[in-house]
Amino acid sequence: MKAADEQLVQEALGGSQRAYRELVHRFERPVFNLVARMVRDWALAEDLTQDAFVKAFSRLDSYQPGQGKFSNWLFKIAHNTAIDHLRRSELDVVPLDSSEPESADLHAILSNPDASTPLDHAVRGNLAEALAAAVERLRPEYREVIVLRHQEGLAYEEIAEIAGLPLGTVKTYIHRARKDLAGLLAHAGWGPAGAAAGETRARPLS
Repeated sequence: MKAADEQLVQEALGGSQRAYRELVHRFERPVFNLVARMVRDWALAEDLTQDAFVKAFSRLDSYQPGQGKFSNWLFKIAHNTAIDHLRRSELDVVPLDSSEPESADLHAILSNPDASTPLDHAVRGNLAEALAAAVERLRPEYREVIVLRHQEGLAYEEIAEIAGLPLGTVKTYIHRARKDLAGLLAHAGWGPAGAAAGETRARPLS
């Protein structure tokens, strides 16, 4: 049976190198993905990911299971590591605050449960590529919350804790990110205009 993250933390604190390796194995990819989306440089993201793990393991005894999931604690360290770099590079994110309502779930544009033909699968694959390219064009703060929400599946409250933002700001970022993504995808031919022209496209964004 797969050991819980909290159990691995305790084993690591007890000197288990296997536990350290397992924690890295579990979280290296999601941490790297988050950092890479923030700094938009894969080589740099690799270095910052390593820095984040070094920081996390050096203060592993400060993690308190009763205060939240280990993954969120680790994501927060990764977030702060990336933000520190961006600030040093004078590429700091721009704070926003608003009470705009949430929009429809982004997952709706990633797959079509009714599609079954090879062409449908190809369309979905192309859309995923278009979506990934669109995400790269978002503002840094938008990219981060979209990754945490839709790739890591975190709740708004968890994202707010990781990013150090008010809950309303997180919802605003996600709302605006989805709106920007819809515009970018439509411009790339994945919106209603392409469908009206008779092209085979995914269903329009809601």
